[in-house]
Amino acid sequence: MTDKWTELRREFHRNPELGFKEMRTKQRVAGELRAMGLETHEGVGVVGVLKLGEGNRAIGLRADMDALPIQETSNHGYPSQTPAVMHACGHDGHMTMLLAAADRLIAEGGFDGTVVFIFQPNEEHGLGARAMLDEGFLRQFPIDEVYAIHNLPGAPLGQVSTRTGMICASESLFEITIQGQGGHASMPQVGVDAITVGSEMVLALQTIVSRKLAPGAGAVVSVTEFVTDGQRNVLPGQAILKGDVRARLPEDRTRIEALMRQIVAGVAATHGVEARMNFNTEFVETINADGPVQAIYRAGEAAGCDVWRDRPPMSFSEDFAHFSAAVPGGFLLLGNGEDGAHAKPLHADDYDFNDDLLPIGAGFWVALVRDRLPIRKD
Repeated sequence: MTDKWTELRREFHRNPELGFKEMRTKQRVAGELRAMGLETHEGVGVVGVLKLGEGNRAIGLRADMDALPIQETSNHGYPSQTPAVMHACGHDGHMTMLLAAADRLIAEGGFDGTVVFIFQPNEEHGLGARAMLDEGFLRQFPIDEVYAIHNLPGAPLGQVSTRTGMICASESLFEITIQGQGGHASMPQVGVDAITVGSEMVLALQTIVSRKLAPGAGAVVSVTEFVTDGQRNVLPGQAILKGDVRARLPEDRTRIEALMRQIVAGVAATHGVEARMNFNTEFVETINADGPVQAIYRAGEAAGCDVWRDRPPMSFSEDFAHFSAAVPGGFLLLGNGEDGAHAKPLHADDYDFNDDLLPIGAGFWVALVRDRLPIRKD
C-alpha cells in the first residue's frame, strides 16, 4: 500500500494545477474516494464522508489541492509536466496522506461518528476555504471541529508541532498609487518626480514595525514592487508601490493599516501630489482552539511522533483560518525531513515533499479521528 500512495503522490506532483483550475486533480481525488465506497460530493472542492457507529459528533480533516506558478528545477524522476506550474508547497503530499487515512479508516474502523474529508482548492491565494464556506459547506456538512496538516521542511521527519492561539500570521496586500508630474530629467524642478515621493514612502513605511509596534510583535511590512512610467530621460509622473503585510494580532493589522494611510497621506501632502492606497486582507490570522490542540498532542504521541508543544507561531499565512474561525480548529506542522530537497524552503523551485512522510501523516490522521470520535464503552 505504501507503493500505491507514493505513486499517487508523484502522479499529483507531475500534474499540478493552479488555484480554481484543479479540474484533473478534483476528478482524481473524487475517483479515489468513490473507489473506496465513500459518499462523495463535488463542488468548489471535493468532500468525502465516512460515518461509523451511532455517534453524533463530526470532525473535518482538510487537505489543500493547488500548486504554484513556479518553473520546477528538480532532478528527480517525476518533475512537473506543466510548464511554470509546480507543487512547491507539498499539497500533493497533503492530499495523498488524507486519502491514505480514509482508506485505513474504512478498513480498520475504530471510531464512532462522522469524518468529513475536505479537499480544498486555491489555498495559495487565500480564496478556496472562503469559497467552500460561501457555497454552504457547513450547512451541508455540519462539523464540530476541523483540522489541517502542513508539512514543514527542515524539521525532523514526522515531528508534530503546534500551539494554542495564533499559529499562522495574517497576510494583507497593499497598493499605493502616486500621481505626480512627469517631466524632463534635466529639469526636475518643473515637475514632481514620483520616484522621489515613492522612495520616501518606502523608507517611512519601515518605521511602522521598528518604531510604532512593540518589539517582538512579529509584524512585517514589505514593499515588493516599485513601478513607474519613467524612461531614460523622462522623470515619472506616476509610481505604484505594491507589497505585503504580515501580522500576528488583528489589532496590530488594523493599526498597521491606519499608520500606512497616515504616512502615505503625509508624504503626498508634503510634495503636493495625490496618492491613494488599497489595503486588502486575504488571509486572516489562523487561530487554534485549545481542545483541538490538546487532541493533536495526544494523537501525535499515539502515532509515535515526536511532539513539540507550544511551538512559536509561523510567519506564513493559511486560509485554513477561515475554517477555524467558523468552528474550533487545529492546524499543525509535520516535519518533512532535514536533508536534501526535503529541507528546501516551501515555494522553492527544487523543493519536494518527502514520501516517507505519507504513512506517518496517514497514521496521525487515524489516531486523531479515534481520539476525537472514540467508541463508547457501555
